[in-house]
Amino acid sequence: MAAEDAGPPVQVAILGPLRLLVGGVSVDVRGPKRRAVLALLALAEGRVVTVDQLVDALWPGEAPESGRQALHTHVFRLRAHFGDAADRLQTRHDGYRLDLAGEDLDVVRARALFARARTLSRQDPVRALSLLREAHDLWRGPMLADLTDISAIATAVQGFERLHRDVTDAMIACAIDARQADEIIGVAMASHAADPMREPAVLLLMRALAATAQAPEALRIGREFRHLLVEETGLDPSPALGELERDIASGAAGPGPARQRPPAAEPGAAGEQAATSGRVATTAQPPVPNPNQLIGREEQVAALHRLLAEQRLVTIVGPGGVGKSRIASEVARSGSATVLLLAPVTDSAAIPHALAAALNLTVVQGDVLASCVAVLGENPGLLVIDNCEHLLDAIRDIVDVLLADCPGLTVLATSRERLALAAEHVFRLSPLQLPATVGIGSDTTEGGGDATTLAQVPSVALFLERSARVRPGLSPTLVDLEMISDIVRRLDGMPLAIELAAGRLSSFSLADLHRRLDRSLDLLGGGRPTADARHRTLRATVEWSYRLLPADERKLFRYLSVFVDGVDLDDAEWLATELGVASDPGSVLAHLVDASMIDAVIGVGTRYRMLETLRAFGLDRLADAGETAAATSFFLHWAVRLTEWLATALSTDHEPAADGVLRRELPNLRAAWRLARGRENVDDAAAIVAALFDAVAYRDLLEIRRWAEELAADPALVGHRRAGSVFGTAAEAAYHRGDYPEAERLARSGLGLAFDDADTRYCWSALSVAALARGDFAGAVQHALTAATLTVRPGENLVVAALARTYAGDLDEARDLNERVLAGAVSPTMRAWAAYAAGEIESSGGRLDLAEQQYLDSIDLARASGATFLVGVATVGLLAVRVAAGRVREALTGYRDVIDYFDRTGNWTHQWTTLRNLADLLRRLDDDDPAALLYAAADRAPDAPADTRSRDLRRPTDPIPGRVEILTIAREAIRRNLTHS
Repeated sequence: MAAEDAGPPVQVAILGPLRLLVGGVSVDVRGPKRRAVLALLALAEGRVVTVDQLVDALWPGEAPESGRQALHTHVFRLRAHFGDAADRLQTRHDGYRLDLAGEDLDVVRARALFARARTLSRQDPVRALSLLREAHDLWRGPMLADLTDISAIATAVQGFERLHRDVTDAMIACAIDARQADEIIGVAMASHAADPMREPAVLLLMRALAATAQAPEALRIGREFRHLLVEETGLDPSPALGELERDIASGAAGPGPARQRPPAAEPGAAGEQAATSGRVATTAQPPVPNPNQLIGREEQVAALHRLLAEQRLVTIVGPGGVGKSRIASEVARSGSATVLLLAPVTDSAAIPHALAAALNLTVVQGDVLASCVAVLGENPGLLVIDNCEHLLDAIRDIVDVLLADCPGLTVLATSRERLALAAEHVFRLSPLQLPATVGIGSDTTEGGGDATTLAQVPSVALFLERSARVRPGLSPTLVDLEMISDIVRRLDGMPLAIELAAGRLSSFSLADLHRRLDRSLDLLGGGRPTADARHRTLRATVEWSYRLLPADERKLFRYLSVFVDGVDLDDAEWLATELGVASDPGSVLAHLVDASMIDAVIGVGTRYRMLETLRAFGLDRLADAGETAAATSFFLHWAVRLTEWLATALSTDHEPAADGVLRRELPNLRAAWRLARGRENVDDAAAIVAALFDAVAYRDLLEIRRWAEELAADPALVGHRRAGSVFGTAAEAAYHRGDYPEAERLARSGLGLAFDDADTRYCWSALSVAALARGDFAGAVQHALTAATLTVRPGENLVVAALARTYAGDLDEARDLNERVLAGAVSPTMRAWAAYAAGEIESSGGRLDLAEQQYLDSIDLARASGATFLVGVATVGLLAVRVAAGRVREALTGYRDVIDYFDRTGNWTHQWTTLRNLADLLRRLDDDDPAALLYAAADRAPDAPADTRSRDLRRPTDPIPGRVEILTIAREAIRRNLTHS
């Protein structure tokens, strides 16, 4: 029976105390079992709930023999509460179903309002805010508080809490966008107070405060959050906090002007008599330049929002240069979205790493994609994947996994070819709307011939907006607009082609541009163009801009195209000099920017990037000129030169800046690595790997570690002069993923292949840390001191020896070794390494206050230098000290956050140490059962460090829980003990 035919209306409210309304009248449902049945049926949202499911939920331990009969009685009595609407509670052959109309369940209405608001938030934040307020008001207090002892209801309540948080965040954001932040400031403060460690709530409160002219208070909130996060977890906030702080400090995030509707155009108001034609030549004022303005795509953006509210995978498909990436960016701007840019990615194996970077996720060990899935989880969210076409097979597989394992995730992809997945909805993006075909100088144009109407045609409007950037004083007449109309038609309405043509107005008059375009490009041949023809048209437009460049600039453009992720100013000038460019390199680069052949991204420095279509054009021109091999050699030379500089700079006080360069250039280094491997260029591949030993040792850049192991497995490396360094670096990589036997095998093989002291030192260093992890402290000391004799900067090896002495109980010798490091440490990482060792020494000696300060110093220094490996291990040491000091609640909270952090990064070597330390704390709290399980799981894990501590705790028998279950056990133990404390 349909809901509308089942008597009076029925409403169930679960976003607060359970409430049943029949015919608009509240009905008192008494008895916890009966209320639980109503809640469980309502939570099913119209699906049948089987008798077995209900019995298991009501009696989670063991159901009584009369359980099924008791359930039937509860349903019978519950049906009586429905009165004339009793048919809404339906009996099916295997269970029961509550028939509710669409939004008769408050959580369904809340979701619908939230979805509609997300669609409107960008175009109409005022209306979206109204919808979000309505949704927010549906929460009436603690949700189903008397029923959360039932597991299924407790799980649902957790989901409703996340939805409430998302609605609250969206409401605050919309209020800020709608210039109504003053009305929402109290909600933002309450949201932050409810969870001071949740960064999105902090950022929204800061934005709201800044928007209400309270910038100092906003900055104070940011500072307090940064300090609290470090104190509680030892972790750093995301880059978004720093960016917002800069915007607030500069005034960019301050109160905005009231929104006003633009005045209506007055055709002819700025006109003048055209003497030659005898008619009025009106002028159309070009729009004010706005670098973020998306022109002529309002309907497509709105359609995509509607699709994304209904579909889980939408792919924007169209030819290169049609604006797929730009429209996807606009959709992403309207809400919280993760954006994965694939243009710099050339190797399918690197996609998970790029996704992890987009999520601000550092994966130290394990399956990178699985870690990304764990972060995305079940929370609602949008993932934008841009430029899929060159990695189609790999992206298809990854998206399939994400859709299956992340039920709350929606994916928006851009590609020249669809992904061909069952869940995919293809959204084909066409070129911009064109004006009607009217001859220049005729008496009529589209819409009756007035300039204002013609200027509003999207393709013409785009040309006018872009030309206003290079010719701010341009006031086109009707004749000019007709000429522009002819240009955009010949460019097929392709946005990139239009932008390139408009940019040439910096050098030509409109008439000169039109004449030159007519002579240089054959754009309309062959009748109505297909998609492929449009692609050829775009290439022809790029060819035209390219041929206007002097020979030196064309050559530099070609060679820059091998850099998949752009290039900094210094490197671009170096390349220009190496190529023998006659003009000043800076002037050549500036003209390439003016000609729209490259983009200049101004930040801390200047970085030059190419649109992907332009880069592909440059690579083709390299091939045509027979320069591909030469350009590749330059690119590999750049990579070797960069990594050699990094090897030196990372060991100096300039380390933080060098770390930033390493991370910024990783996409280019990745491309260089694959080029070297693809061309069997062992010399350059070995030079890159050997120079990145420091990155392998201290920076959780998992793919670089894999490069080292990949190259070490290549038979061509045997006999190479850098073989020893490569094997030593690979051994260090194997140590970090917990394979200590493999680390020793690689290191000893490297000793047999070493050519110089650097090769030998890398191998002895890897042997020392592997021995330390295995608990062979004497061997660790011996190997570390041997390595220390082979370098003028022995600090790293002396710290390993100091740690081994510490764990062996020789604290005096450990202090002596570590003081030698402190006396000569230059880089922040070496100072952090020594501070960590000092913390371990003082902790072992029982001087907890000194140890805590050393750990905090180590974390601060390591975070500043980018040495994420040290941040992790020092945080674990810090928590152990706080446990020893009796700061139990503080330690439990810290372990909860660190376990979550290592779970996200896949770092199980550190995770096992953390779990053992947590087990120690649980024993002190007399929580022996989970402690025994944690000890046993760690003791049997092949990637767990050795543990020499004696324990008399009863050991569990088989089976030992797996890794996922053991983390659940740890989290539950933390939650339980926090509650008790």
